Amino acid sequence: MGKQIFWEDVKEGMEIPTLVKHPSTRQLVRYAGVSGDFYEIHYDKDFAISTGLDGVILHGALKQAFLGQLMTDWIGEHGTLRKLGAQYRGMDRPGDTLLCKGRVTKKYVKGGEHLVDCEVWVENQKGEKFTPGVATAALPTRNRD
Repeated sequence: MGKQIFWEDVKEGMEIPTLVKHPSTRQLVRYAGVSGDFYEIHYDKDFAISTGLDGVILHGALKQAFLGQLMTDWIGEHGTLRKLGAQYRGMDRPGDTLLCKGRVTKKYVKGGEHLVDCEVWVENQKGEKFTPGVATAALPTRNRD
């Protein structure tokens, strides 16, 4: 578990530390088992090519899970991820280097919770952003009043 971040430490525009992922076909097979998404384009190269793809591609939901890890690593064990959403606008492949990034877009208090809204995305080694998303997290505060 990483360092705990507190609401007071956060500023709008602040960057979230980048999470680097190197997905493999082995990881895709494991993810298929966990998620129940056994569509062959995610692990069978011949099948993927027969559909017109260059080869197997990552599950979009796996890339969203990477964004979830980005956020939960950043907010620490006392933070709570309230919302996470992403769009799948392009294909990433095993062997790609994926950079999961984010930025705080809004900091506020609502319903007694200290919240931050964030823009998050997965970017490949070419700088292409195929998986943009948004997240909201509740952070602990140093002021316990």
